[in-house]
Amino acid sequence: MNFLHKREYLNIGDIVEVKCTHQCNIKLMDDTNYSNYKSGRSCKYYGGFYEILPARISVPHKGNWNIVIDLGGGSANIKYSINIIKG
Repeated sequence: MNFLHKREYLNIGDIVEVKCTHQCNIKLMDDTNYSNYKSGRSCKYYGGFYEILPARISVPHKGNWNIVIDLGGGSANIKYSINIIKG
């Protein structure tokens, strides 16, 4: 499984903004769900598949969050940025 990952402590109302040169899956998940994701088990996340970017995902509660950029099995030489807009 190939993906890009960043872990951040975020507060409720913060916005995760992801810019990417390719359409992709962008998933915001807590540590438990990220562990499930890495192991190939089912997981819950905020976000989804984005054809048009930037993607903006609102943080539902404070805590440690994992931001994942996944090309859905594809591969590409992508350029991306992850910015946190404080709420």
